[in-house]
Amino acid sequence: MPQKLKLASAQSRTLPTTAETLQALERTTKQAAQLGIDIILFPEAYLGGYPRTCTFGNAVGGRTAEGRDQFLQYFHAAIDLGDTPAGTGEDWIERRLELPKGKKYRGDGTREELERIARDTGVFVVTGLVERCAGTLYCGVVYVCPKLGILGKRRKVMPTGAERIIWGQGSPSTLRAVTTEIKDVRVCMAAAICWENYMPLLRQSLYSQNVNLWFAPTADARETWSSLMRTVGVEGRCFVVSANQCVKKSQLPEWITGSAEKSDKEVARSVSASRGETHEESMHPHVAEHGHPRGRRRSTITITEDHHEICWPIAEEAASKLPNGDKNTSAIEDEHSPSHSPSSPTLPSISKAAPKLPSPLTKPKIPSHTHPFATSSSDEFVSRGGSCIISPFGEILAGPLWENEDELLVTEVDFEDCERGRLDLDVAGSYGRLDSFRLTVEGLDLNPPP
Repeated sequence: MPQKLKLASAQSRTLPTTAETLQALERTTKQAAQLGIDIILFPEAYLGGYPRTCTFGNAVGGRTAEGRDQFLQYFHAAIDLGDTPAGTGEDWIERRLELPKGKKYRGDGTREELERIARDTGVFVVTGLVERCAGTLYCGVVYVCPKLGILGKRRKVMPTGAERIIWGQGSPSTLRAVTTEIKDVRVCMAAAICWENYMPLLRQSLYSQNVNLWFAPTADARETWSSLMRTVGVEGRCFVVSANQCVKKSQLPEWITGSAEKSDKEVARSVSASRGETHEESMHPHVAEHGHPRGRRRSTITITEDHHEICWPIAEEAASKLPNGDKNTSAIEDEHSPSHSPSSPTLPSISKAAPKLPSPLTKPKIPSHTHPFATSSSDEFVSRGGSCIISPFGEILAGPLWENEDELLVTEVDFEDCERGRLDLDVAGSYGRLDSFRLTVEGLDLNPPP
């Protein structure tokens, strides 16, 4: 007998406030209920927000005051689920943790609101979020059952690139899959967040738990993403649901785009303040307190048309000819470079012929703003989406969806297809040669959950 359920991927974007985003999640889930959808996935960091293009004023050896203010706003936008930094697992899920005096629940009420939305709509909700716990932020996912409330929560074990500046590393124990029955269909579900899907051992840890529904909330909007999702589907013989946000430049929050208006001097002053320098020292970084050179070579930054930065050494005789206060030239120290403003770009590499670069002794042309989208159209997409749903045979069932905001991808699937696929491939069982290859994960039971 077919074991059919209707799955959906919500290509939704984070709104200016967490409260507004939670309201939007409820509207989308109600729409899903009207369409007869059983399970819906929202993107990575949907609640709390994915701070795309924001550097938080970080450079090697220095931080800016503006960047700290940006992080403060981002920290306040994150949600408090009432857990502990170490993660309490079943104790948190079963609400066995001590309550604050005079409070009915731990956290800020977001958990209870998500459980209410699932209960009122009858839709099983899986959403990406940014969890605030004590002094650390975690990128996470929660599984919210309409009948039982939250069945599990996991934290991203390996933030990617600049994400490591703002997000902590979650415990691998949170990779535990969860099981439930929906319309008499047994579902064993787990989530790999964004580039966790590129981690072969992490994938194997989920395959080992006999997962038949794989969630991949992501921020990767490249066309290559669907290829990875197809690999996961066929490799794990499971259905894969991936959701990404679709966001235009004009929809980025003001606390990200507004900082692009800072002048070079303001940014330099902030970097110097964070390093304990005086204003005079920051204006003349190569002269120490008593006017003696610090012995560091001078350099200038060139930004190419593709927003790549090149640091050129300046010969002393050439440096002396550079006009003072030239806004197109930034003289900096090598060790504590403040060349990144709070909104300087961290862009994906693009295969393209290298542009012709100016000589290091000529005055470089540098745009007045260093934000990667400062001169682009406000209608330009900074994330094009790419949400998709994949079968256990690696077939694309829905999507990838490009440049469509707040759209739902919907498809009905038969979970017996997962078992049909095990005829010839079971990487955590008969095909896995478990007599020769074994995987262990600290704190994680790899046996399929009951």
